[in-house]
Amino acid sequence: MHLEGIYSGTSALAMIGWLVLALAPLQRDSSIAFARILALLLAVAYLAQFFFTTETIDGAGFGSLAEITALFTSPGNVMMGWTHYLAFDLFIGSWEVEDAGREGIPHWLVLPCLFLTLMLGPTGLLLYFVIRVGRRRFFPA
Repeated sequence: MHLEGIYSGTSALAMIGWLVLALAPLQRDSSIAFARILALLLAVAYLAQFFFTTETIDGAGFGSLAEITALFTSPGNVMMGWTHYLAFDLFIGSWEVEDAGREGIPHWLVLPCLFLTLMLGPTGLLLYFVIRVGRRRFFPA
């Protein structure tokens, strides 16, 4: 499959998962399960890309910033990295929704976390933990 097709397909799967998580209060358990299935499908796509789209690049590796930079000079390797982000961020978003339900955090407070997790990964997770700790500290159950 052409890399643009892979990009479109993986991005669409992830966006469906994020939309379902945004609407999670309607069917929380089903929404979380569905988003996780999509994250697992993205993980399968990631594995397939490892075998079919990655390229070996001279001087590339994980030992230095220069090696990582060299690794991402190949479109196939960049696509694999993008799929990695999509899968992990969606899984983290599903965990945020699940945990918020257990913690009694209103879903409207989770929505900015989901958006930041989608756009800036760890920043959304950080915001979620700030909200979670703040709620426990200032509004104990």
